[in-house]
Amino acid sequence: MKLPYIIIVDDDEQVLRAIQRDIRNEYREEYKIAATESALEALELIKELKLKNETAALFISDQKMPEMEGIAFLEKANEIFPDAKKILLTAYSDIEAAIKAINTVKLDYYLLKPWHPPEEKLFPVINDLLDDWHALYKPDFEAIRIIGFQWSPKSHRVKEFLSGNLIPYIWMDIEANTDAEKYLNSANAAEKTDLPLIVLKDGSFMKDPSLPELAAGIGLQQKATKEMYDVLIIGAGPAGLAASVYGSCEGLKTILIEQSSPGGQAGNSARIENYLGFPTGLSGGELTRRAVSQTLRFGTEVLTPQEVKSITVKDGYKVTEMMDGTVIHSKAIVIATGASYARLDIPGLENFTGAGVYYGSASVEAHACRDEIIYIAGGGNSACQAAMYLSKFAMRIILWKI
Repeated sequence: MKLPYIIIVDDDEQVLRAIQRDIRNEYREEYKIAATESALEALELIKELKLKNETAALFISDQKMPEMEGIAFLEKANEIFPDAKKILLTAYSDIEAAIKAINTVKLDYYLLKPWHPPEEKLFPVINDLLDDWHALYKPDFEAIRIIGFQWSPKSHRVKEFLSGNLIPYIWMDIEANTDAEKYLNSANAAEKTDLPLIVLKDGSFMKDPSLPELAAGIGLQQKATKEMYDVLIIGAGPAGLAASVYGSCEGLKTILIEQSSPGGQAGNSARIENYLGFPTGLSGGELTRRAVSQTLRFGTEVLTPQEVKSITVKDGYKVTEMMDGTVIHSKAIVIATGASYARLDIPGLENFTGAGVYYGSASVEAHACRDEIIYIAGGGNSACQAAMYLSKFAMRIILWKI
């Protein structure tokens, strides 16, 4: 994989040299660092990188520059690499402009000069932004490939599972992608019986796998490693994830059970703009990734996909039997199973579920909705968020409040 770029622009040579030194010392093993005093020169470099199929992960720009202001530079850079993260270097007098830039150029962060010590004021900010960038970045030729039919419930189930577990993948419609047939031939797969075909990054493949088989193939944990836990949590939505963080950070042996993918209904939200601590908003996927990373860092075990069959009490301990027959013992159980989507009671509709009719899957199937007329059943927050997101792709959206 090519190393992504961090590009720094500041017309003050002394400031440029200082931040370039700090960034290079910390990130040179994983990123290429480019620095210049000229915003115009930086834009030429960005165009050249695009032509060479390179990628930029982060732009750091001063605000007050003679050739153009930092906000204008970031706006032009954003047109070429829209997914790159953006930091504005500001003096105290530029804070108002920086706050406005959060809306105008989707600024990710503004950093007051000076930023010393960098271990406290610079690196944590950049680490957070680069983690976000990597979570959404899908490098060419290095992601899992799914080959199948667009209007197949099986294909939709696999895409939804991988997306919910924040696993990057490349979708290849057997009827529209000319390269898809080559993968079928290489795997000796039959179009009628073996799809979806999953090709992993190491070249191995699975034909029409079950979700547990797919989870094992991509390295997700499905078996408990300890005989006894202090807390067992059922459900990995926001409530379950929060409970697991609180339990693990207090030193409790915590295990989290999820039957599909972490995040719950919130994980499917295209944009959440009223979550404390995120003034520019974040997607449900970003919220899920942050929460999962946090709870894993504290030592929580997350089992997915797993489903609870029964709970009994023996000698004061809770005995939880899973659907695969395994048993987990714990001192306490937290049930955070959340809500489920209401199913429309329309005769025959179940025949199209996952094949044109979807429940809360706007982010997964958005690209398949390009230039189509989309009906959204519901008029609450989730429906409106889905409509806003799908409007980037669909020709027309009709909200149907029921």
